[in-house]
Amino acid sequence: MKGSLKLSLTQKLQQRLSPLQMRFVRLLEMNGPEIEEEVRREVDDNPALEVVTDGPEPSAEGDFNESSEDLQLADYRNEDEIPSYRFEARNRSHDDAYFEPVAVAEESSLSESLMEQLAETDVTPLDLQIARYIIGNLDDNGYLTRTLDQILDDLAINAGIEVDMDHLRELVRRVRALDPPGICAYDLRDCLALQLRRLAPTDARNLALEIVDHYFDVFSLRHFDRLATMLGVSKEQLREAVDIIRTLNPKPGGQVGGNAGDDKLRHIIPDFNIETDGDKLTLTLVNNLPELTIEESYVSDGNEFMAGSTERNRKDAQAFITRKREDATEFIDLLRLRQETLYRVMEAILKYQHDFFMTEDESKLRPMILKDIAAMTGYDLSVISRATAGKYVATPGGIYPLKFFFNEKVNADEDSSSREILAVIREIIDAEDHHDPLNDDALMQKLAERGYDLARRTVAKYRERLGIPVARLRKQI
Repeated sequence: MKGSLKLSLTQKLQQRLSPLQMRFVRLLEMNGPEIEEEVRREVDDNPALEVVTDGPEPSAEGDFNESSEDLQLADYRNEDEIPSYRFEARNRSHDDAYFEPVAVAEESSLSESLMEQLAETDVTPLDLQIARYIIGNLDDNGYLTRTLDQILDDLAINAGIEVDMDHLRELVRRVRALDPPGICAYDLRDCLALQLRRLAPTDARNLALEIVDHYFDVFSLRHFDRLATMLGVSKEQLREAVDIIRTLNPKPGGQVGGNAGDDKLRHIIPDFNIETDGDKLTLTLVNNLPELTIEESYVSDGNEFMAGSTERNRKDAQAFITRKREDATEFIDLLRLRQETLYRVMEAILKYQHDFFMTEDESKLRPMILKDIAAMTGYDLSVISRATAGKYVATPGGIYPLKFFFNEKVNADEDSSSREILAVIREIIDAEDHHDPLNDDALMQKLAERGYDLARRTVAKYRERLGIPVARLRKQI
């Protein structure tokens, strides 16, 4: 076996972003709250950065009229750091800010809620341990993910607990009796049946339970005429039973858990604001960023402050001042470039989608892709993508993500946007006969009558994007 050594020369061309470009890209991707936090962090870390404050500086002789409380509050960097007890005394004027603490109770998880309910019953410690294992096999929707035989094996192998099948079934039954109704079900049919058995017995409820127990396949296919014939009931009786089934929760575990505080804090802060005045549109960049400048002592090299220092200390101090000043200048320039880039991108979108912003009608949205905005602004596609990611604009008609305005042409030879097609499909389906809904072929024909030449699979794709089910599932009694 022979071996050989080879020496080869290859040439490769690579494009890499400089550290300055990487930093700009990171700033460009940030939304409003993130960039505000980044500015605060940079001001804290870099002593060469200073926030420009409005208003005259206090004189040396000074009109000093601050109270002792104001002096104590001035020790904190911002209002968020002031402890609540500083605001608790209501001995100020009526127009002063008063801190109103809001307590939000943390909701327990599904497993915690079920275990708390079990603990209030007469259950032994061993049964409680087994029940905890059963509850641990529930998914987020509240369904049991393993069979009873598998749970028996898991208890014996993992927990060393020997239990017979009858005893396990009894503990599963006790878990299924807990709230919310429908918990610990094996499948959807079982979940609906559990909830129906909790309701007060009426004719409609009994009929609904019979449908779920014995005719669930026919019901799921929405063959209502056949179902009424098989049950020997009228359409009105069937409608009452189906209405009860529709009120049930197919995912009972989803209604337990979560944090109410998180829901209250989930709000959108728009990055742009558009106002209409007749035929005129006014664009504003919502800028909550402070004006930054170089701190006065860092403008020079600081030689006047180091008269008695050694040569080495003077050089170290000069290097520190120079580095911090350059970092501060770079950050100010990048921040200004970010704001300018965002404004130019949004201004281009505003010009391109002028008709939409004037009418707030989705059908007025023109086909628009990243390349169109890049051509208007001169920016790279990646810059446009990052500038629009996670950004929102507030208009008189609502708040929209910038990605909302990007939509492709349906066909290369047509000027219809996907938003326009979606609006037409929704309009057609809203006006259809709910007893005999239109299938995708019929939708395709209706669209063709309106001048939209689409394939059936394209119609199905847009219908699914709207979250509208197939015709069979839209059928009503």
